[in-house]
Amino acid sequence: MYDDNSRGLEGPERPVVSPETDQRIIADGGTSWADLTGFQRDVLTAIRQLERTDETRSGQAIKYELEDQQGEVLHGRLYSNLDELVDAEFVVKSEIDGRTNGYTLTESARAMLEESAKRLANACGMQVAATDGGRSE
Repeated sequence: MYDDNSRGLEGPERPVVSPETDQRIIADGGTSWADLTGFQRDVLTAIRQLERTDETRSGQAIKYELEDQQGEVLHGRLYSNLDELVDAEFVVKSEIDGRTNGYTLTESARAMLEESAKRLANACGMQVAATDGGRSE
């Protein structure tokens, strides 16, 4: 049987370090990407997709975005995870109207998603297109 170290998996006790930036992928609240559940990562990805298409980022819109990929998403599961992401400072919650909340990613969450995409692309032998208009840093 393999242990996590033999497969190179990184858990919460060993923060992920980006080979390109040599920075830990951690939100302002001290929560690392590895601390999140797969569902929470999917929620962040869904919010980012809605941001990119300039759509409303209400809980219902996030639910629909997730259901396109995963099938039925239970109301309680979604909103409890959104609250945890707000507490971890990955998401900012704001009021859209009297009964609808909107959700926006923090800059640190966007950076973590981008770094994760780069690491996944690198693992698959792919390149991530520049999103800075072609400017070099």
